[in-house]
Amino acid sequence: MHSTSVVSHQVTIRARAGYSAQVGARLSTLIASSSSAAGCLHFALQQSMTEHDVWAISGMWADKSAMNDWLAAPELEIFSELVTELLVRSLDFQTFAIVASAQAEQAYGSATARKAG
Repeated sequence: MHSTSVVSHQVTIRARAGYSAQVGARLSTLIASSSSAAGCLHFALQQSMTEHDVWAISGMWADKSAMNDWLAAPELEIFSELVTELLVRSLDFQTFAIVASAQAEQAYGSATARKAG
């Protein structure tokens, strides 16, 4: 069980060759509205420094409900549009719950104890 209600998401998008700038421009339209969405604690759009066709969108939300409200926003149609318009090779969406250090130690054991054992 998680002691916090904070959740996050990570979307990794790989643009098709020659379309990275167009994909980045389209994804950048999400920054302002997502950053100001109710319950948004952090929102970022990033481009890989080593693979320029790879983009990442990460967000941290006050709770699952806030993230779900964002997911239902009309501007998120952009993901299906990018796929439909064949601008991306892949799109991976993951959601995460925050695990506190005490929870991790209890569930997975202390790193110090594993090294000593």
